[in-house]
Amino acid sequence: MKPDVRPGHVLVVGSLNTDLVMRAPRLPRPGETVVGASFHMAPGGKGANQAVAAARLGAAVKMIGRVGNDAFGQLVRAAVADAGVGVDAIQVDSKNPTGTAQVIVDAQGQNSIVVASGANACLSVADVTRATAQWEGASVVVLQLEVPLMTVAAAIAMAAERRVPVLLNAAPAQSLPDELWHSVGWLVVNEVEMEQLGERAIASVDDAIVAARQVRRRGQHVVVTLGAAGAIVVGDGEVLHAQAPPVDVVDTTAAGDAFVGALAAALRRGLAPPDAMQQAVVAGSLACTKAGAIPSLPTAADVRGVQGYAVKRIAVADGHSGERD
Repeated sequence: MKPDVRPGHVLVVGSLNTDLVMRAPRLPRPGETVVGASFHMAPGGKGANQAVAAARLGAAVKMIGRVGNDAFGQLVRAAVADAGVGVDAIQVDSKNPTGTAQVIVDAQGQNSIVVASGANACLSVADVTRATAQWEGASVVVLQLEVPLMTVAAAIAMAAERRVPVLLNAAPAQSLPDELWHSVGWLVVNEVEMEQLGERAIASVDDAIVAARQVRRRGQHVVVTLGAAGAIVVGDGEVLHAQAPPVDVVDTTAAGDAFVGALAAALRRGLAPPDAMQQAVVAGSLACTKAGAIPSLPTAADVRGVQGYAVKRIAVADGHSGERD
């Protein structure tokens, strides 16, 4: 559960999409057509977003994934490569299209997303296990749930064998086999996903802390992102609340991915949880100030330019109360 952190690169195993984004006055209700939307297309996908987010913050990054043999695949693979991410293990699938996401963004910057997985659904265990060059020297492995669960499980097993820390962004939320949880050092979810995993409503920072403590295993950090309220992390005997800087929200797409990528970059550098969480919250907040996914991800200079937002340590009487072995 507590592998040695060593110099090396961030390894992202996950999804690559092309985002088809429409901005509208408001999100449509079922059966309703909303007129007045604008449209743009941009590279995205949780895996690609998180890989680029970590790279823009100065981390060496490599990625394992799949795209289709189409224009969308060329677009997203090139965008990831242009950010400095190693793309040798991003396979080109001749049978399936590149994953796509239809994103609708309202006037307040909130979004609704539907994903067609395409080639992401075919990322295989073999794709992960034969990418030996990508695994060599990895210091943090980042995963999401937009690729098959068996592939995620294989990556977690390989990381455990190599004593490489695992950061799992359990999104989209789904039930996970119990054996997977024990090898996940950092579990990251938003408040909606935590409600699904913890089966309890979250209306406050305190609610998020209670839910995180209920789902975590000993030795594990559970992070819940809370939008404008920042994020909390629950670890062994420690609870932290990282405040978010106020920003003018344009589009919340990829804010969570910016957070995850920044957290991975911080862990790769060996930063302590308070500093890692502060960097991640600032990165996630800044991503809300620009439209799109990859185009919105901040640089290290952007993050360094935001100062003065504290990480509050919350005292707890019993670091293990309510948590599972």
